[in-house]
Amino acid sequence: MADSTPEELVHYDVADQVATITLDSPHNRNALSRQLVTELFERLERADQDDDALVVVLKSSGRVFCSGADLSEAATTPMEEGARAIVSLQRAIVAHSKPVVTVVAGAARAGGIGIVAASDIVVTADDATFALTEVKLGLAPAVISLTVLPRLTQRAAALTALGGEVFTGSEAVTMGLATKAVRADQLDAAVAELCGQLVTGAAQGLRETKKLLAADLLERIDTKGEELVALSASLFGSDEAREAMTAFLNRKAAAKG
Repeated sequence: MADSTPEELVHYDVADQVATITLDSPHNRNALSRQLVTELFERLERADQDDDALVVVLKSSGRVFCSGADLSEAATTPMEEGARAIVSLQRAIVAHSKPVVTVVAGAARAGGIGIVAASDIVVTADDATFALTEVKLGLAPAVISLTVLPRLTQRAAALTALGGEVFTGSEAVTMGLATKAVRADQLDAAVAELCGQLVTGAAQGLRETKKLLAADLLERIDTKGEELVALSASLFGSDEAREAMTAFLNRKAAAKG
């Protein structure tokens, strides 16, 4: 009898005191499906408890980092459930006991940018692309605003959230979303060097320093999270957004055909 267990979408590995969590769901561009989110929570918790790891690296197996919410599941997932999961995911990264270094090699969109913003340090390819595309679907970057808006300068936030246009990894650094941008062929080396610096810190020093750095963001998530879950759910449930998302999915299907 064939094994019906789905293949894992999020991998976990530890070496040299660094826990590496890898998103590997290329069929939907690492969209935040139920399975991927569930596995990502589990890997983050594993890293939190792993005495062999001082630092966590979050990356993707391919060029696409994360395309955001899995719109193909939107019809079968309660609106609040999906939004609350993204809030909880951001909180898990912000509240993690170890520094989380996110690596963006290619595209990051919508909810994927929430993961980026929740991370402590972000290393990106200079030609990686980012976009807050919600506005084009009749939505707003509601739940990811918990982490994204505090990272961006006010002018950058207005331009990117209202315009919905693509910006590069180099621009993401200028805007405050990313820490460092390097050429794509230098990305692995830059991350290795950075992690080598971080693991020279003592576990207690890293943990307590991260708490200080994360305190305001954590308070924002805990204070505003439910309010923004409600806003996100109402927008996703609106006729305007449903029409826009249907048209978007139809265009994708036509492009594949």
